[in-house]
Amino acid sequence: MTDIFMISGLVLIFTTFLCLYRVVVGPGASNRLLAVNVIGTKTIVLLVIIGFIYERPVFLDIALAYALINFIATLAMAKYYEQGCIC
Repeated sequence: MTDIFMISGLVLIFTTFLCLYRVVVGPGASNRLLAVNVIGTKTIVLLVIIGFIYERPVFLDIALAYALINFIATLAMAKYYEQGCIC
């Protein structure tokens, strides 16, 4: 069972590097913002998989906290791109 999670974790890491390419080369700010958000989401899923593989439930708490931070940061960046400030 853990082999499936190991393989899915490696696939997530590979697709994260593809998103990182989009962050660096992306044609616009909205594409870069979306790619950063996807990287954050993939990191959350990877934390949950690691927590399941090593049977550490604390990784779920860390993933939830990271999800909240990722969501708030995405909203702040979107507002900054739209209005020019986070006022």
